[in-house]
Amino acid sequence: MAEMWIEAIGLVAGALGIVAWIPQIRDVWIHEQHEGISLTTFSVVTVALALWLLYGILVESLAMIVANVFTLVVILAVLIGVRRLRKREAEA
Repeated sequence: MAEMWIEAIGLVAGALGIVAWIPQIRDVWIHEQHEGISLTTFSVVTVALALWLLYGILVESLAMIVANVFTLVVILAVLIGVRRLRKREAEA
């Protein structure tokens, strides 16, 4: 029973972590603003999340797996959007 509550806390924390990135997605994909976004920082965060995902798989933590998969998708969406905008600006 205690393990279920621990996983539930992890899932809530993961969901909040994902929600925290929504303003970045909105800025990049809707407002097409990418100034101040460091691709280096986002790349390091991506590697860290991938390692946390691997750790979650190894310890069989559903909360870590779910949270990190969805957060990786969100971060990759931001990275792709920023690269797309910067490429478009370079070609203009």
